[in-house]
Amino acid sequence: MTTTIELNSGAQLPQLGFGTSQAATPAASVAAALQIGYRHVDTAQMYGNEAEVGEGIRASGVAREDIFVTTKLHNPNHDPADARRTFTESLRRMGLDYVDLFLIHWPMPFLQIDYLHTWETLIELRDSGRAASIGVSNFQPDHLDRIIGATGVVPAVNQIEVHPYFANNEVREFAKSHGIAIEAWSPLGKGDELTDPVISGIAERLGRSPAQVVLRWHIQRGDVVIPKSDREERMRQNADVFSFELTDTDMAAIAALDRGEDGRRSAHPNVLGK
Repeated sequence: MTTTIELNSGAQLPQLGFGTSQAATPAASVAAALQIGYRHVDTAQMYGNEAEVGEGIRASGVAREDIFVTTKLHNPNHDPADARRTFTESLRRMGLDYVDLFLIHWPMPFLQIDYLHTWETLIELRDSGRAASIGVSNFQPDHLDRIIGATGVVPAVNQIEVHPYFANNEVREFAKSHGIAIEAWSPLGKGDELTDPVISGIAERLGRSPAQVVLRWHIQRGDVVIPKSDREERMRQNADVFSFELTDTDMAAIAALDRGEDGRRSAHPNVLGK
């Protein structure tokens, strides 16, 4: 059903994942997604649904070892003691002995608690075997330079905002040069991109939905995508992106939609939470 990306940790990350942020029915949706064929589930302490995600995993009937599970550290938990404690709580809520990937959700560079010490704590969790791989989310090149330079440990993943109106290429290129996989959150933007004439025109020509075209653009760029939906029909449609390809012309036309910082939909990581 999906291709995989080999992480610098050696793990195989399914390139198509199932996102659970703001899920209306997380347990039922995760179970349905896994039964459809998804093998990568993304949650976070911030989402408040880890227990339901664990319930959905168990209800799916899919073997735990066949599912790649990601969760993320909530912003108030950057202190090393809090990170250790809440990570253990995340495992308990999900009913898991380990997660495949644990991320720092946001760098929060203005906190009194230094994200470098938070990263050092994630290294401890990796070394304990309870987090098979570790990474970050929303980190900028200077944040990455700092933690890599201080610890010598390169994050396996940087999960960042990426969609056609905000390609986030500076962060993507830095990641590529350091062997860091990019996961795109909000891969479909806020929906207006799906009505863009460029994307809708490609979709019409290929007999595909605009969402499928955008997800395929991500896949061909080498990014991991984690679309979300509580509708089984939409889950199936989002998963059907490996049976067609975009041409180089299509890829370039979508890339040309990038608006730079004007296309960003979330707060910049250096100011989020201030």
